[in-house]
Amino acid sequence: MKQKSVSLVLGSGGARGLAHVGIIKYLEENNYKIESISGCSIGALIGGFYASGKLDEYVKWLEGVDAFDMIKLLDLKGSGGLVSGDKLMKTLHNIVGDCDIETLPIKFTAVATDINEEKEIWINKGSLLGAIRASVSLPIFFTPYLHNGKLLVDGGVLNPVPIAPTFHDETDLTIAVNLGAKDTKYDLLEKKIEKNKFKATLKEYLAKLSLPESMFKEDSIYMVANKSFETMQSSIARVKLAAYPPDIEIDIPGNLCATFDFNKSKEIIDYGYKVCKNSLE
Repeated sequence: MKQKSVSLVLGSGGARGLAHVGIIKYLEENNYKIESISGCSIGALIGGFYASGKLDEYVKWLEGVDAFDMIKLLDLKGSGGLVSGDKLMKTLHNIVGDCDIETLPIKFTAVATDINEEKEIWINKGSLLGAIRASVSLPIFFTPYLHNGKLLVDGGVLNPVPIAPTFHDETDLTIAVNLGAKDTKYDLLEKKIEKNKFKATLKEYLAKLSLPESMFKEDSIYMVANKSFETMQSSIARVKLAAYPPDIEIDIPGNLCATFDFNKSKEIIDYGYKVCKNSLE
C-alpha cells in the first residue's frame, strides 16, 4: 500500500505537546509519511527533534528525569522573563547537537512572534535550536530571544496552530494538532500524589534560592498570566482553524495536564497516540 504523505501542524500548549510524540508514533506505524512540519512552541520543539532524527533520544531523556531535575533546569535569572533558558538549551544541545534546518530530511518551519513589529515570524533556515528557542519563548516565563536583530517570543501569541506555512506543500493530507481544545472530563486525578510531590520539591528548591513560594501559587502573577495566555491561545486557535481548516484536526483537551507537567510524559504520549488512532480510524 502506498504511503500517504502528510504535512503535520503541531500546536503550542506546554506539556500537552508531548501528545505530539504519540501522534507521530501512530502515523509512523500506520503507513503515513511526514514530509513537512510546521510547529509552534512545544510543537516546534517536538517537530524539530523529529525532523532531525533525535525525538527518541529526547523522549528517553525526558522519561529519565524527575520533578527536581526539571526544576533545576530553570535558571531563574532571566531578563524580560523569569527564566533565561540557557540551562535548558544546553541540555537540548547535548541531545541534538549543532544542526541547521536546511540540512533536515523533512521540511521544517518554527513559528515565533516579533513583539516589536507585532507579526509572526517563520523560521525555516539557520540553527534548529535557535529556531526552537525563539518559538518556545513563553512571555513572562522565558527571556525573549534575539534572532537576526528581532526580539522574538512564543509563536502562540499570534498563531498557536500554524497551518499557513504548509499551504504550498504537495502532500496528501494536512493534519493539525490543537492543544487547546475544549476541556473534557479527562484529567489526571490519579496523579494528585505526584502533583503534591512536585509542589513540595518546588518549595524546597525556591527556599534554597531565597525566592518566595508565592511565585508559583495558583493566584500568583505568573500563574494568572500563564492562564490568561492559554485562554488567548485557545481563542485564536479556534479562529485560525475555522478560517483554514486542515484535512484532519486532532484535538487535545486543554485540561489534559498543566503547562509544566513534563514529568507525566509517558501518560501524555500514550494519550496522544490513542487520540490520533481514534481520529484517523
